[in-house]
Amino acid sequence: MLIAQITDIHLGFDLSNPEEMNQKRLHRVLAALTDLQPQPDLVFATGDLVEHGDVESYQRLRAMLASLPFPVHYLMGNHDKRDSFQTVFPEAPSADGFIQYAIEDYPLRCLILDTLDEGRHGGAFCERRAAWLSARLDEQPDRPTLILLHHPPAAIGIDWMDPSDGEEWIERLATTLQGRDNIVGLVSGHVHRAAVLAWQGITLTVTPSTAPSIALNLTEVDPERPDDRPMIEAGEPGFALHLWTGGRLVSHFAAPEAKTIARYTEGFQPLVREIYAGR
Repeated sequence: MLIAQITDIHLGFDLSNPEEMNQKRLHRVLAALTDLQPQPDLVFATGDLVEHGDVESYQRLRAMLASLPFPVHYLMGNHDKRDSFQTVFPEAPSADGFIQYAIEDYPLRCLILDTLDEGRHGGAFCERRAAWLSARLDEQPDRPTLILLHHPPAAIGIDWMDPSDGEEWIERLATTLQGRDNIVGLVSGHVHRAAVLAWQGITLTVTPSTAPSIALNLTEVDPERPDDRPMIEAGEPGFALHLWTGGRLVSHFAAPEAKTIARYTEGFQPLVREIYAGR
């Protein structure tokens, strides 16, 4: 099973410009996904789908992703607004007012969480959302399950994007997942960078954004003293491919239109034979 992930699209950052940079970056990623071999079984768009939570931007997003030859499933990020999203995507599953649902039709079960707290940058996971997750996990306690959410529930070292230690929503999520040995991984976005870490004994994979990336700086930020450090970079748009082999989840990060410097020709064949012979 092959899962594609795009995240932090921020479509409509420049509302007055129908050819805005974020739209062009998304278009490149969608073209790369369409050309993939093998093609993904499905795509998750893991939040911050649009910049301002407006209906027009969600309409543009729907039109762009409608051309993909595989199903797309959506998550909420801190820039999203549920009402506007559901106006454009009325078929999107929800539970108790949150965009939370299960994907059951594949070898790997996928549970989608809603960590949006409208009006706040940080994440949230209230008792109602936790009860929904607990009930879903109780239904199939032995089935391999991937959990997807927008906000990573752990700091990755980007100080101004990281959650604080001991945030209530993170503690609640950790408690809900405690003792569940069928969770094969957590996948998130939000940080606009790729990162992999262990959290509560589970591998947490953070996928790079299609929108411009956050600069890599692992020193603390003083919100009262600007220090002229780089904050946003115009690197290549990114996406992830998560391969479920039946026994483990393997994640790859990629960018569209990577320049090829070697192909599998007769000239490259001796190296391939040497590698296979050495296995």
